[in-house]
Amino acid sequence: MLLQQVALVSEVQGISARELTKVGAAIQKQAIRDFAAVWGVQATVDPFVNLDDVPIGYWPVIVRDDIQINALGVHRDKDGQPFALVRFNEGWPLTTSHEIIEMLGDPFGNRLIAGQSKKSGQGRVEYLVEVCDPSESSDYAYTVNGIAVSDFYTPNYFDPVKAQGVRYSFTGALTEPRQVLPGGYLSWHDPVSDHWFQENYLGAQPVFPDLGTFSGTESLRAFIDAKTKTPLTADKPPQKSVDRIAALTAAAAPAPATSAKATSLRQQIEELKRKG
Repeated sequence: MLLQQVALVSEVQGISARELTKVGAAIQKQAIRDFAAVWGVQATVDPFVNLDDVPIGYWPVIVRDDIQINALGVHRDKDGQPFALVRFNEGWPLTTSHEIIEMLGDPFGNRLIAGQSKKSGQGRVEYLVEVCDPSESSDYAYTVNGIAVSDFYTPNYFDPVKAQGVRYSFTGALTEPRQVLPGGYLSWHDPVSDHWFQENYLGAQPVFPDLGTFSGTESLRAFIDAKTKTPLTADKPPQKSVDRIAALTAAAAPAPATSAKATSLRQQIEELKRKG
């Protein structure tokens, strides 16, 4: 099976090498243990403190504090290879998980799956595969190594009908096909009108905006992302999201158990050095 290689790079002074490594390790575990088991995609996620050090062949995910909203998300470089930009804020690890998992689910941002439209009056449409968007709110995140990471839907998310005992997202937050939870959205193309539509649940109630026709050289995902402002792309996430992320990641600080293990190992190393 082909192995995808993702490079997590920070160009923000506020992110230490220690923090970058811990976040990279959490998303690496998510990719191998959780995502690969569901989607069959094998990947590594490796942290690098400098973009110049990223080997050729890796897909870079770069965290910066000067990224405009319409530049966020997964893009393609001049050679057609995927890379992603993440805006630095309180929830950057969750956003990074979101972008990496979506990159692994559809590296080039153009994958479509047919299904019945969620908008009344439309028939069969083509849904854009964005595995994290319908349950992207931090309310549905889970933790790996104490780091908040994104929920994602399973291939059964596009089943025609709901079935008993079927898992529609990794956490179980999505309970039926093509469901959109508060804080999330789902996008599709209507072949009859040639317009793109959404079920957008970023406000108090779901709405179904007409996003117009796609025209451009970027991917479909980049087109959709540029038209959709969510808490993950905002300059500062809503306080509810900040509080939720803080609660989820509280365990990411050095814990007594890990510190005790480290102390024990250091003592053992010193003993081995003395014996040597």
